[in-house]
Amino acid sequence: MNNKSTFDEPINRLTTGSEKWDALEEIFGVADALPMWVADMDFAAPPSVIQALKNRMEHGIFGYTVRTDAYHTAVAGWMERRHNWSINDEWIVFTPGIVPALSIAIQRFTELGDAVVIQTPVYAPFYEVVRGQGRELMTNPLIENNGHYAMDLEHLESCFKTGRVKMLILCSPHNPVGRVWTREELESLATLCVQYNVIMVSDEIHADLVHQRGTHTPLALISEAVADLSMICTAPSKTFNIPGLCTSNIIIPNAKLRESFMQGVKTMGLSNISTLGAVATEAAYNGAEQWLDDCLAYIRGNMEYVQEYVAEHMPQIGIHLPEATYLLWMDFRKLKIPQSQLCNMLLKEAGLAFNDGSNFGAEGTGFMRINVACPRSTVEEAMRRLSMLLSKL
Repeated sequence: MNNKSTFDEPINRLTTGSEKWDALEEIFGVADALPMWVADMDFAAPPSVIQALKNRMEHGIFGYTVRTDAYHTAVAGWMERRHNWSINDEWIVFTPGIVPALSIAIQRFTELGDAVVIQTPVYAPFYEVVRGQGRELMTNPLIENNGHYAMDLEHLESCFKTGRVKMLILCSPHNPVGRVWTREELESLATLCVQYNVIMVSDEIHADLVHQRGTHTPLALISEAVADLSMICTAPSKTFNIPGLCTSNIIIPNAKLRESFMQGVKTMGLSNISTLGAVATEAAYNGAEQWLDDCLAYIRGNMEYVQEYVAEHMPQIGIHLPEATYLLWMDFRKLKIPQSQLCNMLLKEAGLAFNDGSNFGAEGTGFMRINVACPRSTVEEAMRRLSMLLSKL
């Protein structure tokens, strides 16, 4: 596959109902900014996925759909090849997304008044699903050192010692800071969770987007004891840019936890997989591995371009290339501009729609999250606009 011809060509997404592009005015208050915010690529889905969907569309009947043996084989095969993890078919539970899965897990595995720990700054819906279920939210802030983030396990244990924590929601790899937790880091974390009997719900939606293949360790691989307390959340959506097909695979080795979770999914009426979501998932896992490798190489090129451009033209901005994801976590703190003013300047003066870092928690103040899964020309234009803005300060 030719990276340049495949990923360099801009695709007009306006008037397609795209949240990223068509909802700009509703979400940001402007209609003409360059959208580099939500985790949604501006690349077409893999050819194998598109062809499989075309073939299924020609059939013309889209009735209730079950997860076939071939579907399970595709999911399990992917986990084995990409992550060296052998899973059993019965461990897989379908949900239409990972955020609904988090909400159901909180309902089923905790009680009102129990505490749930998240490691901040982190994906904003983590806050919402905990508070929305009437649980106590405990934050375990990551330790940042010159752009590198690490877990604060001493503080985490102090949270566990309260006796109120029943669940930890882990982001692995981490969004927005881009860390791929090492096996040693996960072992240390998991040891505490097993010691204090804390259920671990691991959001691993970015696991396929590591920039060095093989560096991600599925949490349940640490040990049988860890697997017994774990729920691993996976999806093809970020990997192959098919989030609109609403398909996630939640992997739960513990039969008791799995049965409880499945009952929650059923109660919420979320157990039916979409016809096209099933087709796309199977086609992606079976036929898009090379596409993904090429896509990641292109994204890495975009990231390195930004790093070099910033170093030359905007050295006051901090940038630490992520170990996973197509998201850059950029540090604007040296500008000493209040966060609301920074967001307004980027949006109104430079026409740049980035994610406000403070939306990921107080620890994100002074940062912006930038999506570079787009044609290089888009990245170049964004850097040009940003450089012009900063030159005026």
